[in-house]
Amino acid sequence: MNKSFARELYLIFHDEGILIFFIVVPLLYPLIYSFIYTDEVVRDVPVCVVDESHSVESRKFIRLVDATADVKVVAYASDQHEAQKLRRERKTYGYICIPSDFGDLITHGEQAHIGVFTDMSGMLYYKAIVMASTNASLEMNADIKLSRSETTTAEQDKATVSPIRYDEVALFNPQGGFAAFLIPAVLMLILHQTMLLGVGMSAGTRREQRQQRIAAGMHEVHRSLFKALRDALHRTWGRCFAYIVVFIPVSAYVLSVVPRIFNLVQIGSFPDVAMLMLPFLLAVVFFAETISHLVTRRETIILLIVFTSVPLLFLSGVSWPGCALPPFWHHFAMFFPSTFGINAFVKINTCGASLAEVRTEYISLWIQAGAYFVMCVYLTLWEKSREYRQEIAWFEEPDL
Repeated sequence: MNKSFARELYLIFHDEGILIFFIVVPLLYPLIYSFIYTDEVVRDVPVCVVDESHSVESRKFIRLVDATADVKVVAYASDQHEAQKLRRERKTYGYICIPSDFGDLITHGEQAHIGVFTDMSGMLYYKAIVMASTNASLEMNADIKLSRSETTTAEQDKATVSPIRYDEVALFNPQGGFAAFLIPAVLMLILHQTMLLGVGMSAGTRREQRQQRIAAGMHEVHRSLFKALRDALHRTWGRCFAYIVVFIPVSAYVLSVVPRIFNLVQIGSFPDVAMLMLPFLLAVVFFAETISHLVTRRETIILLIVFTSVPLLFLSGVSWPGCALPPFWHHFAMFFPSTFGINAFVKINTCGASLAEVRTEYISLWIQAGAYFVMCVYLTLWEKSREYRQEIAWFEEPDL
């Protein structure tokens, strides 16, 4: 076990490809992702206004919309065709259409309508424009109620404007930002994917070297099942322990330092996060060792793993609600440590849950670690037996 541990550490720090996935990518990717979403929310979304009313009320509504932080009125169009042209040219992401009878209807005490047209190709643009228009209409409605009421005191005015008082509290994401919502899940996924890529590349290197030694007749294969099992256990534990030793400081940097740099929400207990990372790293490393048996060359793991990043983020139930996943994909997601690791980390780090409150994910990670360890040892034994048969066939091959 000590030899396997030392050999794997030597390989990690002397192989440029593995160093990239184990050190460089975890150091840089979290910074890049967090920097992209550092503004949290979209501000000053450009919109166009089609004011067919040209009334005092329409101009007031436009001023209220433009005064919000979410939207900026950048153009006025004579009709909807001109506004649509601006949207197609991406000069605006939506437009507000105020009909010609808007002012007259309000003056006569009738209900008026305003059309809000948004670019649904970007959900954040849609949210900004709709929220700005809604807030402006609510404020204008309050002013109209107050101007037509017969109340005289300030308290009566408050009751007229807002009969029911409500307080809006955004739990766990005060700014309603995109970074606080998505980045914690992405950080865990980065650890998951870089571990898979690095372990797979290491496995591909070992298999390439082993094939060369077999061809040269320098590879020793155990004929005894007991010796083969002992060798498999020692090598598996030695290699995995080397990976975990490397990823402990990497995980501390990714999950603790990066969120502090970008002021992301961190209300969880550090001991709980540390306790969660133990089964998570074990589950990931044994899962990676299991997957690595499909790798015959260094480059193969990149083809197998890189494209799975976005699907795994969706399967985790963060970017898309897990309860809305079809049953097949919901059960399929349980095979990946990232599913339980992401959900548990978000609950602890972002929502302030305790380790006891994520016991389902915590126990599931331990089960995955045990199951993938057994599978990894079995596949190692199977690979040893195949090498033994290959070696026998090599030496028994008749000379031509």
